[in-house]
Amino acid sequence: MTAATKKRGHRQLRDRFELMDGIILFFLIFMAIMILYPMINVLALSLATQKEAAQNPLMVFPTEPTIDNFHRLFQDPRILIGYKTTLLIVLIGVPLNMLLTTSLAYGLTKTNFPGGKLIFYLVLLTMLFNGGIVPLYLLMMQLGLTRSLFSVLLAYGVNTFYFIITRSYMMSLPDALVESAKIDGAAEWRIFFSVILPLSKPILATILLFYAVDRWNEWYNAMIFLRRNDLIPLQLVLRTIVMDSNIVNSLSIAGPRVPRFTEGIQSATIIVTMLPIMCFFPFLQKYFVKGIMVGAIKA
Repeated sequence: MTAATKKRGHRQLRDRFELMDGIILFFLIFMAIMILYPMINVLALSLATQKEAAQNPLMVFPTEPTIDNFHRLFQDPRILIGYKTTLLIVLIGVPLNMLLTTSLAYGLTKTNFPGGKLIFYLVLLTMLFNGGIVPLYLLMMQLGLTRSLFSVLLAYGVNTFYFIITRSYMMSLPDALVESAKIDGAAEWRIFFSVILPLSKPILATILLFYAVDRWNEWYNAMIFLRRNDLIPLQLVLRTIVMDSNIVNSLSIAGPRVPRFTEGIQSATIIVTMLPIMCFFPFLQKYFVKGIMVGAIKA
């Protein structure tokens, strides 16, 4: 094969990859637009007037922006109750989930004790079979936790998938660190808190984000167990508002002369519901990819 032929082959290969790069870039841009457009549209509707939203429901930028929808929304006391309840669920539930998941994962990194592998497989079995909501509800009734916030907090302790990736990450840590800590006289809990957890920051940040999103989106268990207007979580408020076509009638400032703008109220509710958790994500993003990839590829 001559040098000219090789050069021509390399040029064709380079041109082909440049074409593929262009196609991939176009596809990624298209997917980004498909993802961002609904969010931008919801934000625009929440800032638009009733007349403008009726004329252009697919708008991107409102010509007459207003915060009237947000003002009306926060006149509904359910929003503040929803924020309070959801924050309590997040601030209490996430540390509980983290403690249970990490301690269980660390304990089952050592399967050399009697019954260790059996416990691990029983935990994995919960990914395939679920007892259902009725036994869980009966259990909460026997414990006297129905209509209490603890029923929501204790109904969801350990996510099996998060446990698996946490255990896989902890098993990738060198055994010499644990052995040296034991030689220095450290007990298991001291090793867990002083050695294992500081070295597991990437996976801890990953499952912290997962649990925070799960807890922030909590509504089903609250709908089943609580049934109290003073403990309604934010996502259940959103569900009620979106499904209720007469939400403006229940606002304290609503009257016969107040224009009914259900779409704007719904859009404003979506914005105030998803904004806090979206602001939380960038602080953990640098740990997210590393943690999930290590947890995925380690045996």
